[in-house]
Amino acid sequence: MYEAIAFYLLSALVIGFFLITVLSKNALYAMSSLAGGMVFIGGFFFLLDAEFIGVVQIIVYTGSIMALYAFGMMFFDTTRDVRENTASKRIIYTMSILSAVLITAILSAPLASEHITPTSPVNEDMSNTHMIGQVLFTEYLAVFELTALMLLVAMIAGIILVSKRMDEVKEIVKEAK
Repeated sequence: MYEAIAFYLLSALVIGFFLITVLSKNALYAMSSLAGGMVFIGGFFFLLDAEFIGVVQIIVYTGSIMALYAFGMMFFDTTRDVRENTASKRIIYTMSILSAVLITAILSAPLASEHITPTSPVNEDMSNTHMIGQVLFTEYLAVFELTALMLLVAMIAGIILVSKRMDEVKEIVKEAK
């Protein structure tokens, strides 16, 4: 009973926050509601007794959205309204219908399959965090290392791009004086 009430409450909150994200004209409101929605998605993992994944969801995704929030405040004029200028409504409708069909197919795929078996059996003697660590550092070690390397390269590229932008701003300020 508790799980059902918590699930429906979290579902309503997540949908509400993400609707605010999509429908908001102010970028700061959209990013704030996106961060709130990610926190409530972490609540689903706590309901499923996957505490480690829930904490990672909150720390990683909400933290990255807060970084996006900071960049949004620095680089965009968030006080003006955004007006989209689309030449063809046909592209928007086609992409919307294609997205709806794709989401329906993804959500109905488990219903169509007869039997779904987990790839790794659950061991009742180990904790959730211990099982994740064992699988992550045995079967998926190479993928884990490559992901860390890609994130490092992306961080360095972001720093380089920002430093180039700062140099351009300094040149413009010098020319203005």
